[in-house]
Amino acid sequence: MADELRILYRDDHLVVVHKPAGLLVHRSAMARGEREFLLQRLRDQLGQRVYPAHRLDRPTSGAMVFALSPEIATHLGRAFAEREVAKRYLAVVRGIGPEAERLDYALREEDGRRPKAEMPAQEAVTEIRRLDSVELPVCVDRYPQSRYSLMEAFPLTGRRHQIRRHLSRRGYPIIGDARHGKGNHNRFFAEHLEAPRLLLAAVGLAFDHPATDQRLRIECAPDGVMSALFERFGWAGHLPKDGVGSLSPDQAAWPAFEAPPTAPLTAL
Repeated sequence: MADELRILYRDDHLVVVHKPAGLLVHRSAMARGEREFLLQRLRDQLGQRVYPAHRLDRPTSGAMVFALSPEIATHLGRAFAEREVAKRYLAVVRGIGPEAERLDYALREEDGRRPKAEMPAQEAVTEIRRLDSVELPVCVDRYPQSRYSLMEAFPLTGRRHQIRRHLSRRGYPIIGDARHGKGNHNRFFAEHLEAPRLLLAAVGLAFDHPATDQRLRIECAPDGVMSALFERFGWAGHLPKDGVGSLSPDQAAWPAFEAPPTAPLTAL
């Protein structure tokens, strides 16, 4: 029997849950053969229907919002679509990432229905900040040492695989990213650091409650794989804890920072 899902917040209108890495949110045409989904697990755990308000990639873990009625789902879906929800992620990347930067690279859809080059380029913006870094005396690539960074990412748009593609394009692929990352570094983390998956976690959400208009901030602790790695690298001080708070109308969810923009590049 599967472990119970971590509930971060729940009231009569919505629930925020920690999505485990590797778990699909719901059934889809690309999920043939899969038997377990977040939506069904949460429905069974709560004993009522739930409605996803947004999405997280299968390998990504972290906070996800579900509505408890179609009406609330409509309100939440609109808030996500209109960029009224602030989202915070943590990622472990190869190399020493930039101190702070705004990545403004247009992205083409990756849905497999037709060649990506035929898809229209869509605006995609992510703000990133380096929180910490580590240098290991191990030759994983062509250098005698290997460097990795803990990056904070704030996606200002919601394109598929946006953070993964933006960081990879900037030269700092996320560890464990089989599609946009580096296989030798992924294998090193899997075989020697007990981290065999994508090291990207949605650790924070801030949004206006659709029933009360109160602005909520939800914090989500990373799972055991990422937490253990943070401890190992001396990054434990950056580990968020599960928690819920309220914000005043003029209060930012997280500290602002100056991020010099990168020059816009051709669409990916």
